[in-house]
Amino acid sequence: MAWYFILFKQLFNAGAVRQISDIRPVKWDDGSIAWINQTKLPWNEEWKRSKSIPELAKAIKDLEIRGAPAIGIAAAYGIAISAANTAGGTEAIMKSVEKDAKTLGETRPTAVNLFWAIDRMLKKARSLAKAGAKHDMIAYELAKEAQRIQEEDIESNKMMGRLGNKLIEDGDVIMTHCNAGALATGGFGTSYGVIRTAWQEGKDIEVIATHTAPLYQGARLTVWELMRDGIPATLITDNMAAYAMKNAGVTKVLLGADRILMNGDVANKIGTYGLAILAKHHHIPFYVAAPVSTIDQVGKKIKIEQRKPDEVRNILGRLIITVPEVPVLNPAFDVTSHKLVSGIITEHGIARAPYSSSLKRIASGK
Repeated sequence: MAWYFILFKQLFNAGAVRQISDIRPVKWDDGSIAWINQTKLPWNEEWKRSKSIPELAKAIKDLEIRGAPAIGIAAAYGIAISAANTAGGTEAIMKSVEKDAKTLGETRPTAVNLFWAIDRMLKKARSLAKAGAKHDMIAYELAKEAQRIQEEDIESNKMMGRLGNKLIEDGDVIMTHCNAGALATGGFGTSYGVIRTAWQEGKDIEVIATHTAPLYQGARLTVWELMRDGIPATLITDNMAAYAMKNAGVTKVLLGADRILMNGDVANKIGTYGLAILAKHHHIPFYVAAPVSTIDQVGKKIKIEQRKPDEVRNILGRLIITVPEVPVLNPAFDVTSHKLVSGIITEHGIARAPYSSSLKRIASGK
């Protein structure tokens, strides 16, 4: 009877269409940028809208907009808004755009996608100015360029999903950390995009999501996305990871990244380094998924953002959980050695050790 069951399951999965939600965390809205306020999730799906660069910069710094690709897209829209907001000729527009680009670039120091998107927008603006484009044309073309960045990100996420899906097997139990879903990107997800693709392909998978202290992006955001997509999920605290790897059948660890050096070292949400060490000890593959724009092709070191102490002293600013004056160490990210990484999934292919050569080929588009 076993082969009848297997055949039925294959036929059922082949005919079944698993629907997933459509989330775009930032949007171009008739000359403004609109974003879902991620600090309010999962309790309230609040959308905000602005034409103000200081307001946008504050939204990025305060994590209303977060995730390496998403903040790059938001900054690109910000530069388009800067051009549209500025009265006067080309010289005035460029002065404003350069100033606002600096403001946006100072919001989050670790995620390389932010600087990649800003540089691309500045190159476009300078090219338009050099060609003698007028105010309306510059504003229009910059808005179109920012929209292209978002659409390209979604397509690259979907390609990562298709490539990464080859690594996912029926029955896998996948551990995630923080949020690398649609909320962190243009609208599909990096590592979570791989999970979504495997689920859509009919693979029976489960996800174990860490809650990701101190801001609980795993509990608040990743679980919110998993529930919307109907993907089986279990939430754990960060300090349960070793227990789950040993006792809960974890077969793979799959995360995103905020910056990847050419040697394969990966900066990601604080706690990633510990998960990589645990995965190595338990002989569990440890994969990273990120677009090529996350690869830092020139840097040798990664600046780690240090955030406010009260993020640790409080629970989401609502409940003080310790002695108020205690000193706090609160790095937003840590760096995982390439020696602990099984593979890096990009839209151009899956890089494996030695990363210095595989990432070079991928970054160059070969």
